[in-house]
Amino acid sequence: MAVSSSLFTSSLQGSMVTPKTLKCCKEFKCSPSNLSFQQSRNTKSMHLTHLGLLPSRKLSRWEQTDRFSSKDRFQCRAIEVENAPSFSVGKKFQLDDIIEAQQFDRDTLSAIFEVAREMEKIEKNSPGSQILKGYLMATLFYEPSTRTRLSFESAMKRLGGEVLTTENAREFSSAAKGETLEDTIRTVEGYSDIIVMRHFESGAARRAAATASIPVINAGDGPGQHPSQALLDVYTIEREVGKLDGIKVGLVGDLANGRTVRSLAYLLTKYQDVKIYFVSPDVVKMKDDIKDYLTSKGVEWEESADLMEVASKCDVVYQTRIQKERFGERIDLYEAARGKFIVDRDVLDIMQKHAVVMHPLPRLDEITVDVDRDPRAAYFRQAKNGLYIRMALLKLLLVGW
Repeated sequence: MAVSSSLFTSSLQGSMVTPKTLKCCKEFKCSPSNLSFQQSRNTKSMHLTHLGLLPSRKLSRWEQTDRFSSKDRFQCRAIEVENAPSFSVGKKFQLDDIIEAQQFDRDTLSAIFEVAREMEKIEKNSPGSQILKGYLMATLFYEPSTRTRLSFESAMKRLGGEVLTTENAREFSSAAKGETLEDTIRTVEGYSDIIVMRHFESGAARRAAATASIPVINAGDGPGQHPSQALLDVYTIEREVGKLDGIKVGLVGDLANGRTVRSLAYLLTKYQDVKIYFVSPDVVKMKDDIKDYLTSKGVEWEESADLMEVASKCDVVYQTRIQKERFGERIDLYEAARGKFIVDRDVLDIMQKHAVVMHPLPRLDEITVDVDRDPRAAYFRQAKNGLYIRMALLKLLLVGW
């Protein structure tokens, strides 16, 4: 859906506004103070419109319209340029939906993290932000959630937007009556500008995105993926460890069913000289598709049954919960896996001073509570970082860079 980049130059009372690079977008709103985008509910690919002072012809997929009062009127001109910067203010975000970690490249990740840092400043210093004023976010959660749902809703409200929510859509939405996911999405998109969805089936987010004409964010689809969690995890690692290249990461716990570790593994392939250790009970070992993907990307990985040895080598020990809900009636397998690998003070004692313990939460007994007092326990800071990443994603999907 991309079109050629163009450079916008504008003059207001004889002064030049900073040039901005743009792609095809959904509505271009031009004002003396800023250039921004606003998404139409009707389609994910609308023509870019600009001030009606150019010749009455289309430039690529762009068309002209007059949307401004006389006091806001100033000249805009579109010209073709080559080698435009990858990201700049006013440019449309290059993704329509957030479905899986493989969508992101390293440059996009770095740019998203820059926006997240700006969102942190807004959250701390500008509680009355109106960046997303007039936008409505619908949260459809077919599985229980605390951090993901509340952080998305908090993110939307902190940027001036509004929220429509259902906490248990599996039981309290029309899904309980047999309505298909596609019909639910077609209905909900008529009420909102963006949908954040958690579902119990792997691949459900992709189906929703294929149906919707507004952005869809995958907030976890069964044992599939959880891309916004992976983004906040990588963001946390960078902030806590200070680097992403050359790190060693131990993924511990339920690796077969853990969508968070799957998504994180995909993102870690974007960085150089990364090594991943898999530490898990045999019944929930990391699946071969992730191992094969890491190998194809030249990322070194190793399986181990010795948490102490792995923890002594790693920059990050990423612990996860053994997910009882994924075992169905095989409670015997769950009990066999639970409690086998626990992060406690003994593990902290052999960890490096700069290393951190992370966890997507909620935890049960896989991290003892006395670990919380150690400054290397990063999991609650990790959860707070989810707010900034999700503020950034909502801002980017709805109004662009």
